[in-house]
Amino acid sequence: MPSGGSADTRPPNVVFILADDLGWGELGSYGQTKIETPHLDRLARDGMRFLQSYSGAPVCAPSRDVLLTGRHLGHATIRGNRDAVDANGERVEGQHPIPDEVGTLAELFKDHGYVTGAMGKWGLGPVASSGDPNAQGFDHFYGYIGQRVAHSYYPPHLWSDGEKVVINEAPIPGHQTQLEGEVRAEDWQAENYAPDLILDEAVDFLEQHAEERFFLYLPFVEPHVAMQPPTEWVERYPEEWDAEPYRGLAGYTPHPQPRAGYAAMISDLDEHVGLVLAKLEELGLEDDTLVVFTSDNGTTHGSDRDPVFGVGGVDSAFFTSTGGLRGFKGSVYEGGLRVPLLVRWPGRVEAASESRYVTYFADWFPTFQRLLGEAAEPGDGVDLLPVLTGASVLPERTPLVWAFAGYDGQLAVRWGDDKLVRRNVLEGESSSWELYDLSSDPEETEDLAAVEPEKVARGIEILRAEVTGNELFPMTVPQG
Repeated sequence: MPSGGSADTRPPNVVFILADDLGWGELGSYGQTKIETPHLDRLARDGMRFLQSYSGAPVCAPSRDVLLTGRHLGHATIRGNRDAVDANGERVEGQHPIPDEVGTLAELFKDHGYVTGAMGKWGLGPVASSGDPNAQGFDHFYGYIGQRVAHSYYPPHLWSDGEKVVINEAPIPGHQTQLEGEVRAEDWQAENYAPDLILDEAVDFLEQHAEERFFLYLPFVEPHVAMQPPTEWVERYPEEWDAEPYRGLAGYTPHPQPRAGYAAMISDLDEHVGLVLAKLEELGLEDDTLVVFTSDNGTTHGSDRDPVFGVGGVDSAFFTSTGGLRGFKGSVYEGGLRVPLLVRWPGRVEAASESRYVTYFADWFPTFQRLLGEAAEPGDGVDLLPVLTGASVLPERTPLVWAFAGYDGQLAVRWGDDKLVRRNVLEGESSSWELYDLSSDPEETEDLAAVEPEKVARGIEILRAEVTGNELFPMTVPQG
C-alpha cells in the first residue's frame, strides 16, 4: 500500500485523460453549441472547471514532456516535435526520447506503490530507447509509440509493452488526396479502429487493478486528424452542414462530411471518456479516484492549400473552436495554449465549481507529489491541491514559460495578467516583442509593448533567467 496510512486517508487513484488537439471552445462546458459532449459536460458539473488553464506547449511532444516531467519549455529536453533517428541517422518510429535521468509522473507514482498504465499516443521516444514508456515508469503501455503512425485511426499496428501488434492487414494511410469522384468515408476505414482498441485496454486495466492503487494515463488520439470517425457518429450530425467534401488538399485523408466528421471525432472522444467514468462507477472506484481531463494544445490551424478547410479538413471557424482566442495549434498565442481543464475528486473537489486560478502542465508534478505525501520540490510549477480543495490561501503563481522551437521559434511568458510574446525567433529577422494584458484583452488584439517598455523588460528578464541552453533545440532569448 502506498504511503499515506489507512484506506480512509491514503491518496486516491488517478486517471489523467489527455485529448489531442482539442480546442478551448470545443466542449459544451466551454461554450460549444454544435458538438455533443454530454459526458465531459457531466464531468464539469461533477467537479471543477478551470478558466485559465494552459498546456505545456502548442504541439504534441513538448507538451507531453512538460506534463510528465514537470519541467517547463525553458528547461525541458523536448522543445519541439522531432523524429527519432538510429545510429545511421535514419528515421525510426517515434520521437526523440526523453532521457533516463529525468523523472516522470509514472516513476513518481510507482515509487509510492501504484501500478501504472498508459494507453493512447506516446510520442516521447521509440521502443527500447530511454523514452520507451516502460523505461519511464509505466508498468503497461498500449497504443501508438510515434506521432506519424497516429495520423491514421486505422494503422497497421499498435504497440503493447515493446511488442508490435498488427491490427490491420490492409491499413489506411494517414495522408492521401482524392481530387475527383465521390468521396466515401468507407474507403478510408479498415477492420480495426485504433481508439476502440485503446479504450478496451484502458477498461481492462481498470478491471485488473481495481483492488490496487493505480495511475492511469490516457493520452487519447481524438480529435487529431486524419478525420476517420465512426460512421454512426457522423450520421448524428446535420447533412446540411456539408455542401462539399474535403479532398485532402490540406493534408491527411478526405472525408465526405468534414464538419460532421470533425464533430463526430469529438463526440467519439466524449463517449470514450464516458465509458472510462462508467467503469470507475461500476467498480465502485468513483469516490476514490481523482480524474483529470485536458488537451495537449489548441485546435488545428488553417492552411493556404484549401480555400475552405484547414489542416485535415477541420473548419475551426464553423465551430468557434478557439472560443474567440487568437491563434491555433503551433502558436504561443492564447488559442494555441489555453485548453479545457476539468478535475473531479468526489468529497474533495466541489461539484459544479470553477476556478480562475492560472495553471499549466508544469503544475501537475508538484501537485501529485503533495497528493502522495511528499513535499513539493521548488520547481517550474506550483501545487494545485489548495486550489482543488477550495483553500482560502492559494499558492503564489510562478511565471508560465514557453520556449517553443517549432514553427520558426516562439517565446512567451505570462506573469500576473501580463503576457510577452515573440515570434520567428529562429528566423534571420525575428518579429518584435508583443505585450498583452490578458485581464482586459484575452484575445490579444492590443499590443502594449511600445507604451509599457518596463513590462517588456521584465518579461525578457524572466525568459533569460528561465530558458536554459538546449543542443537539440537551440534558441536564444533576444535582448531587444
